Amino acid sequence: MDGVIELPRHGFGGAPIGNLYEGVTDEQARATVQAAWESGVRLYDTAPHYGLGLSERRLGAALAGRSDFLLSTKVGRLLVPAAAGRADAEGFDVRAGVERRWDFSGDGVRRSLRESLDRLGLPAVDIALIHDPDDHADQAIEEAYPALAELRAEGVIRVIGVGMNQWQVPLRFVQETDIDVVMLAGRYTLLDQSGLPLLEACVERGVRVLAAGVFNSGILATPTPAGTYDYAPAPAPLLEKATRIAKVCERHGVPLPQAAMAFPLRHPAIATIVVGARTPREVTTNAALWSRPVPEELWAELESEGLLPR
Repeated sequence: MDGVIELPRHGFGGAPIGNLYEGVTDEQARATVQAAWESGVRLYDTAPHYGLGLSERRLGAALAGRSDFLLSTKVGRLLVPAAAGRADAEGFDVRAGVERRWDFSGDGVRRSLRESLDRLGLPAVDIALIHDPDDHADQAIEEAYPALAELRAEGVIRVIGVGMNQWQVPLRFVQETDIDVVMLAGRYTLLDQSGLPLLEACVERGVRVLAAGVFNSGILATPTPAGTYDYAPAPAPLLEKATRIAKVCERHGVPLPQAAMAFPLRHPAIATIVVGARTPREVTTNAALWSRPVPEELWAELESEGLLPR
């Protein structure tokens, strides 16, 4: 394990400025990144998947001329020519004339990073994550990981890892490779602690975790739970549990989103939470919440009520 960088406690997730679910103008995307910068955020995460390259282009433009930040992007999906004007089928409001093609080969990884740097307009990235190899785990471990390890040894990237919304395949990477980090989305939150076996292995191996999806796609994003859980309508039992958690939070003067952002950082494996935003207001609202302390009595009551594991 060669990548040694200091990870900040808070990072910016670039999917929303790639037009996740709804369009964002270039001006709004730039203003959102600017708000993150002014809030002290110095880690920015993106991927070719996010808006078929749109997030990378917008993030690179917004960060151009700045220094002293960390940039993370991902490999595993190449963008290849497709019929112009076709709507994206994976949740992004874009018509880009390209489509995604899975590729976890060594050549695919190198090509992906070259093309990401072109879109970003930046000379290098700090972190490269193998993105969603759910159905390609063997190839990702046997081909994508060695290619990234070579790039890390060459100094092209500083840190390598895997980014997924499940914990089982990342656990294989922790056990079978020398990755530096894991980005775990949605599997260690106020509502879902299923990723604990992975976190325990990360502590043992010295692998740091970036926790994404801390709002489980929306249900924990507002003081009154509502909306989606893992990008689908929230099931009634989870909505009921989230409401019980919100009431405990309210008794301690803590809005539910504040607790949702604070909770993952209590685990020793987790170095950073990565939170997406599509507007400057979302950024400043979240930053104001994460800067406030959460009383220990809140966590103790959630444990005593059986809403969190002891």
